[in-house]
Amino acid sequence: MNRIKLVAFDLDGTIADTLPLCIKAFRIAVQPYISQTLSEGDIIKTFGLNEEGMIRKVIKDEYWKQALQDFYPIYIKLHRFMCPQPFQGIRELIILLRQNNLIVALVTGKGAKSCEITLQQLGMNSDFDRIITGNAERNTKHEALNELLNIYHLSPAEIVYVGDTVSDIMQCKMVNVVCLSAAWSVENSINEDLERYNSGKVFSSIEKLSEYLFKLSNEY
Repeated sequence: MNRIKLVAFDLDGTIADTLPLCIKAFRIAVQPYISQTLSEGDIIKTFGLNEEGMIRKVIKDEYWKQALQDFYPIYIKLHRFMCPQPFQGIRELIILLRQNNLIVALVTGKGAKSCEITLQQLGMNSDFDRIITGNAERNTKHEALNELLNIYHLSPAEIVYVGDTVSDIMQCKMVNVVCLSAAWSVENSINEDLERYNSGKVFSSIEKLSEYLFKLSNEY
């Protein structure tokens, strides 16, 4: 196996426990413009798109623009107390990877603005060599990974992606990139799904992921 040269991370649920925050901010922002009450499941179904795409999924008329405008101050306010810090150990891992001359990227479905808000709140604005954010129309993580391969002139065997969902595994398969599943904050049912689709590459702690990454980065 080739020595890995680039590690790309997902953001929500991988770098920080932002998913409850995303769900709550989304619900508060869109509720005034729709007649039905959105369940958590309804909101999760829109994940993979950026916040514009998520909102347009549930608001079909011109009010989506106002809801999107409302979303950001709500997100900022909730972020401060719902998710003030990244997961313990993740920032240290990223710093260590970069100190060992690995390229570290962020590939997220979030929009550029919400991504910037989150990284600022977490104090991680300058922790990534490259940041690629999401799309309003579709999940573009496989395209983002392909972009990284082209930018850095790497083969798929030289990069890995760290994400917390089954869709991350599927997106990686589209470009033959290994997905390492971040399971340090997922529910048991999701953990079982990750194990089913990505057996042997599911990590229950950041420490276990760290050990695996440094073993991979030193192999020739």
